[in-house]
Amino acid sequence: MKCIHIITPVKDSIELTLQTVEAIVASDFQTPFTYTVYNDFSTEENTAKLQDASEKLGFELVNLAEITDHPSPNYLLVLQMAQQRAIEAEAGLIIVESDVVVKKNTLQALFNGAAERADCGIAAAVTVDEKGEINYPYLFAKGKENQVFPEKKHCSFCCSLLTLNFLKAFDFHQLNPEKNWHDVTVSHQSLKEGFKNYLFTTLPVLHQPHGSRPWKQLKYKNPLKYYWLKYTKGLDKI
Repeated sequence: MKCIHIITPVKDSIELTLQTVEAIVASDFQTPFTYTVYNDFSTEENTAKLQDASEKLGFELVNLAEITDHPSPNYLLVLQMAQQRAIEAEAGLIIVESDVVVKKNTLQALFNGAAERADCGIAAAVTVDEKGEINYPYLFAKGKENQVFPEKKHCSFCCSLLTLNFLKAFDFHQLNPEKNWHDVTVSHQSLKEGFKNYLFTTLPVLHQPHGSRPWKQLKYKNPLKYYWLKYTKGLDKI
């Protein structure tokens, strides 16, 4: 891997998104990097805010409304586009979702950790709450703080690096277009391809669960309505 490609898929939730973006742009890097925000049909007002931020902070903004008429979410299209770009640039691909705030050293350290492990397919930073406690989706890692270890459960795309070797081994055009989210499938595919997925509890990142998809807060506030939407509207297919 010669460089780092960082992406953030975004749909509205602009306040959290800008926290994510500002933390990434302020990161310390020794390795060349590019940062692209994929705007997945945010409102006109929020799209304008993203455009303004891109001009001030220097990241690339891709408005998916200019590329596809497929309704949001377009996570699969983002993954396919980002995979192609990363392979062409011989880059590792880091996904940071728009409800995550990284520390200054997180992304370079994640890249270094993956590069040091020849068998690495995915390198994931553990997520924590504002108190520093490991939270969703890595609750299973509680008790394993300050470690780096191979993990057979799935790695979330909250803050994960997909290595160039893995990107070359599995074409994301093979993913199921009927699903909305693909981190579980991609994690398992990495293992099938003979790689190991490493969880870095040494690199905690702040995660505000479902901040990028506010309707999912219903899972905690009004579970009946959440599951009604999930199954009658076909939302959140993983």
